[in-house]
Amino acid sequence: MAEKHTILEGKVHVYRRNGSPIWHCSTYLKGKNWRVSTKEESLSKAKDWAEDWYFGLKDKGRRGELVTEKTFEDASDQFEAEYEVLTEGERNARWVKDHYRRIKTYLVPFFGGMGLSTINAGTVQEYRVSRMTPAEGKKLPSRSTLHHETVTLRLVLKAAVRHRWLTHLPDISQPYKKSSKVEHRAWFTPEEYKQLYTATRAHAENARKASKKAKEGEKAYRVWLAEQLHDKILFLANTGVRPDEANWLEYRDVEIVKDAATGQKILEIQVRGKRGVGYCKSTSGAVFPFERMVARNSPKPTDRLFPVDHKKQFNGILDKIGLKLDREGNRRTLYSLRHSYISFRLLEGADIYQVAKNCRTSVEMIEKHYAVHLKNRLDAAAINVRKPRPIRRPKAEGVEQTET
Repeated sequence: MAEKHTILEGKVHVYRRNGSPIWHCSTYLKGKNWRVSTKEESLSKAKDWAEDWYFGLKDKGRRGELVTEKTFEDASDQFEAEYEVLTEGERNARWVKDHYRRIKTYLVPFFGGMGLSTINAGTVQEYRVSRMTPAEGKKLPSRSTLHHETVTLRLVLKAAVRHRWLTHLPDISQPYKKSSKVEHRAWFTPEEYKQLYTATRAHAENARKASKKAKEGEKAYRVWLAEQLHDKILFLANTGVRPDEANWLEYRDVEIVKDAATGQKILEIQVRGKRGVGYCKSTSGAVFPFERMVARNSPKPTDRLFPVDHKKQFNGILDKIGLKLDREGNRRTLYSLRHSYISFRLLEGADIYQVAKNCRTSVEMIEKHYAVHLKNRLDAAAINVRKPRPIRRPKAEGVEQTET
């Protein structure tokens, strides 16, 4: 240390490290050394800050609020230091960043200063209540958002358990939870899907007509956006690729091939998503949109198929044609085109295992969210079985006889 001073009769040390203009302070209290940066370059200001800090620690000690164990913030720092390294190549970069965002934005502001042993089912429930009572003008988090935050919280606590900062993982499951009904994910029926792509085709045509009056650069971009949106809708509905997976697709990931079984031209796609690389074979309906995009964009192999997400455009068209909400009030998004793809394949009688494999999901997920809602998955002949009725014989000597 380059320089060191003591205050409060030697109870607090104020020091500055070599090469640093910032003063730090330290003290020994409740069997533990405490250190912190004053963030001051002036010695007099640093001493005043250190004095306030020391008396604040003493007050917390009297109230039993002085944490002498590792805190949640310590565990979250450790989790961030190791999670990305240990999951290199196994988790999508955006998935990793979402964990870090939840920690910084929501979890640390609430749990940060808490000792790890004090985090239990009760404190987690207090967190859920605080999230469900936001400040005025702010939007309530969805059920899935809270679920993702709980997943991140559990990962941080597991890291603390591995480093023996916590003896066991507390129960942080959702209380008062009833068995939820199985809901069909928002999709487009075949009739609604036809209405959608008819509307996007008309939207592209209108953009081409309107472009004649617009400036050259603005004209070209508007037409390009409209045509890309139309082709993206056809592409997603004929491949079942997730929208985030589609956003990562490059032209070198897609190949037009002739399917040996059907003799049709289809797309073979290398999909890079949250579970790494997977493979997908499209229907023949995805070939023409892809060929149009190649002709329109003259791409390099490393160019992305969809460099724009088109969310605002898509939502605007849904609102215009009245298809933003399904009959249960669920909001349709670009993800609904994946749900439509799965439902269309099942309606056509496709093997559910092959559909699950092609969509990089499980049979259980498809059975839960799709198959149970499609009427053609029910076999009326197997359901409407009747026992054979007995055949009545003529009465003989006053006795009624029957045979089956």
